[in-house]
Amino acid sequence: MSFEQSLPKSLSPSRLADFKACPRRYQHASIERISQPATYATAKGRFAHYIFEHLFLLPNEERTAQKARELVDPAIEAILTDSVRNEIAMDLAMLDRMVDETRDIITKYFEMEDPREVNAEGVELRLGVNVDDTPLFGILDRLDRDQEGNLIIVDYKTGGMPNRNYDAQTFANTELYAALCREKLGETPTKIRLLYVAHGESIERNVTDVVVKARASNAVDAWQRIKRYYEEGDFPATPSTNTCRFCAYKDLCRANGVPVPSG
Repeated sequence: MSFEQSLPKSLSPSRLADFKACPRRYQHASIERISQPATYATAKGRFAHYIFEHLFLLPNEERTAQKARELVDPAIEAILTDSVRNEIAMDLAMLDRMVDETRDIITKYFEMEDPREVNAEGVELRLGVNVDDTPLFGILDRLDRDQEGNLIIVDYKTGGMPNRNYDAQTFANTELYAALCREKLGETPTKIRLLYVAHGESIERNVTDVVVKARASNAVDAWQRIKRYYEEGDFPATPSTNTCRFCAYKDLCRANGVPVPSG
């Protein structure tokens, strides 16, 4: 078969993660552009990200907890559109729950750091580069400059705390962000900091040249495979319990004869 849709213009860390989890998921999401319905978790994540993004667009002295709480209503209007509300079946009780959880996130965040003291050089920073004929693109939540003059990648997480036995997977996306910074800015961040704002905890990892090169090389290899599958007209499905559990396309795969595990 051949695809009517064109190949995407770039490869982002999240789409790379889709491809590595299951090439067929990448096909549905990035080639066929089949939209993935919002979930409560994704809506809350975008809701919180909106607040932090707009908080850091303010001058340092105005980044207060009160200002953050004042961004809740604009976030409701910007993020919780009619289509999102329909997809997650949001009623007033669910809206109240999300607002309460977000206010709790704001409280926990301000216990983690004082944004008035943060030197954020980039907020929702869009970076596009070309590495070995591979177009890479990513949006960084924040890129800070610490007191020693080093760049720090900061990423907000609204989900649960990760299993520290799987740090390579936890930091995979942000380590590719480090490769983007190196190529685009001519400077490699020295550290990645993940803020688990729903828990008031953060985890950090130093950035090494070895890992940055490996992440970039992995993306280049994946892009070559993506182009080959695209030319062949089919991306193989690699079903597994973990891969399929939260996939938005598992019913479509079942309809196409893919042996999707139950559960």
